[in-house]
Amino acid sequence: MHITMQGIHKSFGANRVLTGVDFELKAGEVHALMGENGAGKSTLMNILIGLHQRDQGTIVIDGQETYFANPKEAERSGIAFIHQELNVWPDMTVLDNLFIGKERTSKFGLLNMNEMKALANEQFRKLSVTIPLNREAGECSVGEKQMIEIAKALMTHAKVIVMDEPTAALTEREIQKLFEVIASLKKEGVSIVYISHRMEEIFAICDRITVMRDGKTVDTKAIPDTNFDDVVKKMVGREITDRYPERTSNPGKVVLEVKNASKKGQFKDVNFSVRTGEIIGFSGLMGSGRTEMMRTIFGLDSLDQGEIWVRGEKVSIRNPDDAMKAGIGFVTEDRKDEGLVLDFSIRDNMVLTNLYSFAPKGLIIDKKEQEFVDILIQRLQIKTQSSATLVRNLSGGNQQKVVIAKWIGIGLSVLILDEPTRGVDVGAKREIYQLMNELTERGVAIIMVSSELPEVLGMSDRIIVVHEGKISGEVSQQEATQENIMTLATGGQ
Repeated sequence: MHITMQGIHKSFGANRVLTGVDFELKAGEVHALMGENGAGKSTLMNILIGLHQRDQGTIVIDGQETYFANPKEAERSGIAFIHQELNVWPDMTVLDNLFIGKERTSKFGLLNMNEMKALANEQFRKLSVTIPLNREAGECSVGEKQMIEIAKALMTHAKVIVMDEPTAALTEREIQKLFEVIASLKKEGVSIVYISHRMEEIFAICDRITVMRDGKTVDTKAIPDTNFDDVVKKMVGREITDRYPERTSNPGKVVLEVKNASKKGQFKDVNFSVRTGEIIGFSGLMGSGRTEMMRTIFGLDSLDQGEIWVRGEKVSIRNPDDAMKAGIGFVTEDRKDEGLVLDFSIRDNMVLTNLYSFAPKGLIIDKKEQEFVDILIQRLQIKTQSSATLVRNLSGGNQQKVVIAKWIGIGLSVLILDEPTRGVDVGAKREIYQLMNELTERGVAIIMVSSELPEVLGMSDRIIVVHEGKISGEVSQQEATQENIMTLATGGQ
């Protein structure tokens, strides 16, 4: 399938998102689409599949001018979209999610469960996925939900697949398996539009790259004709000399200590501590128990046994309110369902954790609150026309910045960051890293859970590796390599 999009424009009210974008996808190629958060990448693809309608411009598919009325129509024509924000129905089983709207039936009109299970198991086998088909999707991790979405798209036998940040929640092993699937699809003539902020992936698997900035096409090049620095400069309009800012670690006293913590079926006998001014990286494969440990520390889940100590005192954390009172904040990996109120404004989301400071006598001081929000929008360079913009209308990366912003400036002792740069562009990642450094310079202790090994290596003072619910090892920043971390993550010594 050959697709050409020319002169595409799109505005949402007064917000001009696309202002003349050109994009071409050839049959059987893997084409990277890159740009900063808010550049318009996802909007362009949503126009292709009919989720949004263009204001002007043309779309030609295999020589025929074509405009889809909705995504279902695009899917029937052979175009599938794996969205960055996962569209999983939490109260339905994994199997139901895979076949929703595409159920297999017998000649009598009854659901053919055996056929659906066989097809699902075959697709999961290709992806090396071991999620039980009868599990409720809401019980799956973000990474597992991502694999469900990938499997669902591959089962449509599409001629074009748009992948929007497909590896953001996956581990190195799952990423490599996905790359193998992409190579196989390419041999079959399937075209892939690959939207990602992970530069290493782009240069590893893509044939061409189109860079967008501020709603326009900046350039399209063959991968061998460009390089990392050239792409970054075109994305952000400036050079970024170092991916990870220089870090001076000066840890103080122990601020958080976890002793003999266990939760049945998730983790066992976990012991670690973090000091003021320190960044500890937590690494491990998907399902290793990293996120479950953090959720328990923050009171989202309860401990079966063990103790949590803050500043030398044993604390009882039964819920997030207890954790916040103890000075613990948590940026969840699932920003859509747990980190944000999507129908609230940027301003309302940012002040949710800090309302009392703006209302010393029970009434909110509007000017003080607005000044606080404006400073954070500027500091984190959130792309928006107004703090009154609904969070659901922001790009994924800008939503992530709002999640982080709500924990800043409230006097935290410990900040837990679970996949803090998921779906965030290279420029914004550096801004988040700089913010992490600033927080530790103020004495905040940071626990960072990340599936990106370069990020763990680049930002951590110490690295704790988790394997099957247990801490398999701890590595100093000086000793850490991708090889020894992956050895520990897979159960080696």
